[in-house]
Parts: sequence; structure tokens; C-alpha cells
Amino acid sequence: MRSSSEFISNNESETFALGENLGDELKGGEVLLLDGPLGAGKTMLVKGIAAAMGLDQEDVTSPSFTLVNPHYGRLLLYHIDLYRLNEGATAAHAVDLDEILTDEAAVVMIEWAERLGHYPLPESSWHISIAGDGDEPRRITITRPN
Repeated sequence: MRSSSEFISNNESETFALGENLGDELKGGEVLLLDGPLGAGKTMLVKGIAAAMGLDQEDVTSPSFTLVNPHYGRLLLYHIDLYRLNEGATAAHAVDLDEILTDEAAVVMIEWAERLGHYPLPESSWHISIAGDGDEPRRITITRPN
């Protein structure tokens, strides 16, 4: 069974605050899959989650070129960005996702997760979708296991 919640964010600080609230809930072992257009606020949400985990938000940047950034705070956070990769299993292999997912104490956040295609992700994965761009408010939908 899964449950969904929807939030409206009017600016970056509201997106960051939502991330902080989500980050407070994390205990380790969660996989959060983020999707949304360029500039929607995915990295800002990750910054808020990271802040709640005791990380300096300035250290959290979109890992578009490095693909995976590990951050060490209250929990280990793997921040993965698949934007530059082609869709399919090769995206998962490029970031060594099989190995990362074996760390059950870590939190794994994947931007552009839809590029994983049919890669078998844990059923306990959270799906976070951000709709909207430019100056319009963002509609953030979070679907997670109960």
C-alpha cells in the first residue's frame, strides 16, 4: 500500500523547508526518486533534506558531472544525478547503483530517476515528482510506502 501527499511550494525557501521536514523523517535505507523538469527545484529539495541530516547545504550541489556525491552527516546520503545519462540499465551501472543500494543504512536520492527505465528498485522507494517551472508555484507530489 502506498500513500501520496501533495504540496504547493511558492518559492525556493518553501521547497527547502519541505525538504527539511522530509529529512527529519529519514532513518536510513530510504531510496527517494525525484523527477521534474530542469529548474523545478529537485536540488533545492535535496538541500533541505541534507540540512535536516546535519549537512551543510552549500556542500550539496547537483552532481550532473560527477554523477554521485556521497555526503556524511547524521546518515550517509548518496546524491545521484542521471541527467547526462541515456535511459536504461546502463544508467544504473554507470553510477554503480547495485553497490550503493546494498548500504541499508544510507539514504539514496536519485534525480532524473525516470532514466533508470525498468531497473528493479526496492518497493519501499519513495517517488517525488515536482511539476512547474519558471516563476510559477511548484506542485510536489510525494508517494511513499505506508
